[in-house]
Amino acid sequence: MFDGKSILITGGTGSFGKMYIATLLARYKPARIVVYSRDELKQYEMAQRFNAPQMRYFIGDVRDLRRLTQAMRGVDIVIHAAALKHVPLAEYNPMECIKTNVEGAQNVVTASLENEVHYIIALSTDKAANPVNLYGATKLCSDKLFIAANNVAGGHRTRFAVVRYGNVLGSRGSVVPFFAKLIEEGATELPVTDVTMTRFWITLQQGVDFVLKNFRRMQGGELFVPKIPSMRILDLVSAMGDYLKYRLVGIRPGEKVHEVMCPADDSHLTLEFDDHFVIRPSIRFVDKDVDFRVNRLGERGMDVRRGFSYSSDTNPNFLTVGQLRELNESVLGLRASTARLPVEA
Repeated sequence: MFDGKSILITGGTGSFGKMYIATLLARYKPARIVVYSRDELKQYEMAQRFNAPQMRYFIGDVRDLRRLTQAMRGVDIVIHAAALKHVPLAEYNPMECIKTNVEGAQNVVTASLENEVHYIIALSTDKAANPVNLYGATKLCSDKLFIAANNVAGGHRTRFAVVRYGNVLGSRGSVVPFFAKLIEEGATELPVTDVTMTRFWITLQQGVDFVLKNFRRMQGGELFVPKIPSMRILDLVSAMGDYLKYRLVGIRPGEKVHEVMCPADDSHLTLEFDDHFVIRPSIRFVDKDVDFRVNRLGERGMDVRRGFSYSSDTNPNFLTVGQLRELNESVLGLRASTARLPVEA
């Protein structure tokens, strides 16, 4: 469905955008790929790597509806990846986060409808489920805007869906490159916020593949959640180096000990498929009667039990220390540190 299509990605110079575009160019023959972002240096650098004739680079901010509407002219498919994502910084700069993550999301909806874009998927986060921080709250608002947009589309062909997943290995702000930098600088212990902390874990390529497949699955109104493994923070420390220790630094502003992707309060809306979950809309679309139990690929889902929660600490699938090491090496080229701690005199 991507051959011959015009595709726009907001925040396209980020980690996800680069992998998404590399995958599109390798697997498909899109007519045009539009990178929409506000950082001219990142666009310049990206254009040196991605210089295929299909590539277009638009300087613009999702806060700017007029520019966004202009950039979407003739576009068939949109992936909305632009967001302010840093949890503590959002706590200190709440309105800036709201302007980008909420008002920007509404601008994407409005511009998509104005230009008769066919399919839009917005990237979300596990932090939007039962949010305790401003970043998560703004992404929950964004999720609701995109789902409800299907109800106001009216006669438009435009359909909206959301993809929610957990921490991305090696993405901007990820803990693994941060740990690796500390080790490179000679650190023999790594900062840990809580010894019981768990997180969902996914690679960039897995995230991109999941999004691409959901464009083929979506009917409009779904919130897609992949079945992915969890990891324990102390296992990650061990995976970074056999002889590394840790020091407790405490929970950061707005941080959770465990993350949730399918809250128990949404269990009556949640469907389980072979490799993913779908959270159905809580509202009924006035002009659509969609059976979300069967998607456009013919895959069938079943209702989960009432009270079901998909949480990083109760996830049946946990990565081992060895698997974390393999991922660090295969995805990021990082080998576990073998430097022993200095012997005290």
